[in-house]
Amino acid sequence: MKSKALSIICLASFLVAFMGSAINLALPQIGAAFSMKAVSLSWIATSYLIVSAIFQVPFARLGDLIGRKKVFISGIFVFGLSTFLCGMSSSGTTLIIFRALSGLGAAMLFGTNMAILTAIFPPEERGKAIGINTAIVYFALASGPFFGGMLTHYFGWQSLFYSMGVLGFIIAVYSPFIIKGEWIESKGERFDYMGTVIYATGLFGLIFGFSELPDPLSFIWIAVGIIAFVFFVLYELKQKQPVFNVRIFSGNKVFGLSSLSALLNYACTAAIAFMLSLYLQYVRGFDARHAGLILIVQAAVQCVVSLYAGKLSGKIHPTILATTGMGIILLGLCGLIFLSTSTPIVFLIILLTLLGLGFGLFSSPNATVIMGSVEKKYFGQASATMGTMRLTGQAFSMGIAMMALSLHIGNQVIVPELHALFMKSLHITFIICALLSSIGIYASSFRTKGVEQ
Repeated sequence: MKSKALSIICLASFLVAFMGSAINLALPQIGAAFSMKAVSLSWIATSYLIVSAIFQVPFARLGDLIGRKKVFISGIFVFGLSTFLCGMSSSGTTLIIFRALSGLGAAMLFGTNMAILTAIFPPEERGKAIGINTAIVYFALASGPFFGGMLTHYFGWQSLFYSMGVLGFIIAVYSPFIIKGEWIESKGERFDYMGTVIYATGLFGLIFGFSELPDPLSFIWIAVGIIAFVFFVLYELKQKQPVFNVRIFSGNKVFGLSSLSALLNYACTAAIAFMLSLYLQYVRGFDARHAGLILIVQAAVQCVVSLYAGKLSGKIHPTILATTGMGIILLGLCGLIFLSTSTPIVFLIILLTLLGLGFGLFSSPNATVIMGSVEKKYFGQASATMGTMRLTGQAFSMGIAMMALSLHIGNQVIVPELHALFMKSLHITFIICALLSSIGIYASSFRTKGVEQ
């Protein structure tokens, strides 16, 4: 039962991760098909990330109320259907809308998957299981650029969405027969609608506002987000059945700092694939196939390292592994700052190898720390917090890239005359990411020891 459930969780995780990496290689074709400009293209990823981040915590709570299995399988179906519809898009706007709907399905899936996994496996097996799931995610990230680039090159960008949509439907159909448990931790309790609205407002304000920088209105959105989050914390502290129990942060330094580490890690890494995909195809002139073969290096290394990191977390304290990983990521980001229009591809491959090594060492040990630092009844909320940190970090990372592009290029098509300005945007993006990585190292190393493994 455990191995079968793990296989379904891994397949679903593969589907979502594969789309996340493969779509970057299709962006130039999509941009040409719909005459989309630089900033508009970034909204294909950002709309998905914003919706996923906003709804992950509410869906985790809903899973506690009606059953995590129901929410998880529904998420697979929604993701598969909306992904298929992306391939039928007739404009850039409809594609962005369907990607946002895909984010809704991803929120349902990732709001429950780690909680199901943690509930199934005992503490002594948990690190290995999480490591396997993380390795599958990285295998998807590794294969995404290659197979996504091949599909895009030979069959067009639509084929990417059609194939993954069909795969999602197949997984959704078979899941009820393989996952036997339901895991209803809060049956009979009420759903906190008001808290959900306040939470969504705060997260949307912060992410959307940050993505729109340096537009003057963006500062208003950020202010709205901060105010909403302060009110959300005060409101949730008074609720007997909150949508998110903010008390799990108070007095739990390990959980809080581990979550912050995850947020900073994804904030400093998610924009890498997006910017390098544009760099390789627009500036260096590679087609989708060859760009994918270069980008596959990082994810391939992540895949291998994360599998061993999951096993090592039972022998070496996961905090040490995660902090080491963050340090290696910083080295890779510092190298990316010096990319030029004539940088040897071998140098880029070395940097991608470093990033893959660092991210592989960080991810599964950090997840083990987070899930092992809370009681069983909080597994759902811890899982959702981890997913929200990942997606919010990714959204902020894309916001950094969008801000850098807006400052130097604006919402224009990336033509040869703008390559020098694009390189400035790329350098600014990686400088900010390196600074965030430095803060992440401090947060990761400051955690207390003695976490359940």
